[in-house]
This record gives sequence, structure tokens and C-alpha cells, in this order.
Amino acid sequence: MDSYDVAVIGAGPGGYVAAIRAAQLGFSTCLIEKHGALGGTCLNVGCIPSKALLESSELYAIARHKMAEHGIEVGEASMNVARMLGRKEGIVSDLTRGVAALMKKNKVTVLAGKGRFLAAKRIAVEGPGGSQEIEAEHVVIATGSQSVELPFMPFDGERVISSTEALCLPEVPGHLVVIGAGAIGLELGSVWARLGAKVTVLELLPRVVPLADEEMSKTLQRSLKKQGFVFALGCKVTGAEVKGAKIEVAYDDKKGTAQTMEADHVLVAVGRKPYTDDLGLETLGVQTTQGRIPVDERFHVGVGNVYAIGDVIRGPMLAHKAEDEGVAVAEIIAGKPGHVNYDVIPNIVYTWPELAQVGLSEQEAKDAGHEVRVGKFRFIANGRAKTMGETEGMAKIVADAKSDRILGAHIVGPRASDMIAELVVAMEFSAAAEDIARTCHAHPTLAEIVKEAALAVDNRPIHS
Repeated sequence: MDSYDVAVIGAGPGGYVAAIRAAQLGFSTCLIEKHGALGGTCLNVGCIPSKALLESSELYAIARHKMAEHGIEVGEASMNVARMLGRKEGIVSDLTRGVAALMKKNKVTVLAGKGRFLAAKRIAVEGPGGSQEIEAEHVVIATGSQSVELPFMPFDGERVISSTEALCLPEVPGHLVVIGAGAIGLELGSVWARLGAKVTVLELLPRVVPLADEEMSKTLQRSLKKQGFVFALGCKVTGAEVKGAKIEVAYDDKKGTAQTMEADHVLVAVGRKPYTDDLGLETLGVQTTQGRIPVDERFHVGVGNVYAIGDVIRGPMLAHKAEDEGVAVAEIIAGKPGHVNYDVIPNIVYTWPELAQVGLSEQEAKDAGHEVRVGKFRFIANGRAKTMGETEGMAKIVADAKSDRILGAHIVGPRASDMIAELVVAMEFSAAAEDIARTCHAHPTLAEIVKEAALAVDNRPIHS
């Protein structure tokens, strides 16, 4: 029986990063993965392929609707969906091979198969080549998550689809109904809306991206409506019936009146749930709560030297959160002070404009007992945004009125996902809004919007 210092179950962003860091720290390490390619949901059927399609569809939308403004005349644009999907698959393949190369570089042993606990230090690996058992002094669970299926509307992979199938539609649907107005639904809805599909979003709650700052949620919704999105908010989906090549969705509108809607596909994007099935957790005496594994501040599950990170534990289901936990847990195993600051984990919705946020919303800050001051600045008043022709959205900084410490930051606009990094770093170092306001920002850049929002906290913006 092979033995290792550290075994990691699951090769997603949390798992493969934990394996690399453990190997860097001198541990003999193995990485167990049941799928053929490394990288988990994020790399194979999540973050990366969706961003590839978002980039392609955005370029198509620019060619159709924006290039003429710049004096560029190229005729009528057309989309080759098969080629777009092929490009996406090529990117995914390159990156999964890259992760495999990192395993070899760091001398991490990759075991193909499904890992299951036989005891705290013994794992059975059921793979295509048969079964084997291994021993490990420390085990990290990083098995990720899977799409939530509505009990009355099971996935069939054709009419009722998850995000996985939405990444591979062979042609642009005439009408795509999206259930759920979170990041996954809005991003994949954006892809197909840009390519010409009618997209209707049904959401149980009264606004899109319900966990976002309310003002920013409304700002994003207005932009998406201009792009052709149809929103039915405060609606409860009650069922669906396949009718030939179509599917009829039944729902109650916000007044409680029963309605139906016909579509080519229904994308169910109501969230994800931890993947902890058949891990043998009962063997360890570990009980999950709604699928999540309880851990202490050191990611320990309470049994032996077993740890858990990523989507299977508390907190947002985000790849970068899992990566930071992967580094932290490896360092904890090595006796180092591994740590993740959960107050400054950015969250992005990669629509166009993008929504990026970190920390508390304005309402959350007030609910937490803070007296707040808020600074805002709109993209329309920024020179670089004007030259780009991208003037939708704004930046918003929420600060404590007494200390001026930044409590939260929110941006709806072009490249918000990149712009938020400055504010994440600022909050990591407990910066005040004044620190951002007094920092020189290059001109002309979109980043000046952040500086102006910081100035606005003290009611002294220069350009508005």
C-alpha cells in the first residue's frame, strides 16, 4: 500500500493548489481526482469556459453594435457557434494540461479515481484501472460542488439544462428561460442574448444578484434590460412540461397569478450544493449540514488529521476562496500560521458591465451598527470610459463615518473585475477612504473612478 504525507481528494482550484503548496513545503503528496482532466468544475465546466464564451459573445456584440461608432465598417457580422465552442474547448484543454504539468513539476502523484474514506488515514481510490488503497498522514477534502436540481424539474440535458449544458449549446436558442438571477444565470444568459437569443430570467426574489448591494443590483439590471434581457422578478417556478422541441415553464408571477412561458431550453441556475456524496464521511463520524462539512478555524473536521476546504465548507462558493484555503490548509499542516481573511474576498458577476464587490453592502454596514458615509462616482464622468464608449455603471465605497475605514466597495462597469483588486488590497490593510483619495492614479484610466468615489466619501469629488 502506498503512503503519503498528504492526500488531497479533488483536483479543483482548492485541491490542486493545496497539493502544490503541500509539495512545496516538503510533503510527499498525492492528488485524487475522479474526472479525466484536472482543474475541477471551475476549469472544465465553470469559470474558464464561461469566460471564454463571454469574451467571444462580447466581441460579436461589439462588431454588431459598437464598431460603427468608431468609424469601423466591416459589414454584417455572423457567428460560427461551432468555432466559438471549439475555441473554448481549446482554452480549457490548454489549462488542464497546464495543471497536470504543475503536478509533475512539484512531484505530486495524481491518482485517477473516486476517493472514499475507509478510516481517517486510509482511502480507497476507485478508478478506471481498478481499486487501490492508500495511506496518508493528513487528508484534505476538496471535492467542490454541483448544480442544484429543482425536484419538480430534473435535468434532462436537453430541454432542462444546467450550466454545463448551457456552455455547449450547438446553436443559438430562439428563447432561453433562465431560472435564477445570480452570477451563473446572468453570465450564461448574457452569452446567448448577445448572440441573438431572447432571454427571460425568472427570479424568486425581488431583484437580480440578491446578495449584492441593492443600488448596484438595480444598476446592473437596468444595463441588462437595455441589452434585451426580460426580467420576471418575485416569481415562483412551479413546473415544466416538454412539448416536442419546446418546453413550457409554469410559474406564479409576483401577484401570485399562474402563468406559462414557452422556451427552447430552461437553464436552472438556482445555486450549487457541496459534493460530499459517497466520501465515506460516515466512517469518520462526520455529519454534514446541508451538505457542508463543519470545520474549525484551522479547517479541521474534528477527526484525526482530516481537513476540508472550498465549496464543501462554509462561505461563498468561489474558486479564489478555495485557492486561498488550499494554501492556508497546507501551511497549517506544516505548522505554519495559515489564514484566510473572509472579510475581503471579492465576488464578481462577469456580465457586461461587470459587477464586482468586496466587503459589506451599504445596508449590511448599517445593520452591523456602523454609521456610514458613502462615496459614488459614475463612469459617464470618466474620460477613459468616454473614449471606450463604455459609460454604464458606477463605483461605490462604503466607509465608517467615524474612522473612515473602508467597509465595502462595489463597482458596476467595464473591467470592474480588475478594478476591484485595488480596493481588496486597501481593505486587507485596513485602509481609509482617504488613503485611496490621496493616492495618485494614472490619467486617463478607469481606476480614477475609484479615486473619485473615495473623494466623494468626504463629499469632495473633483469631476462631478
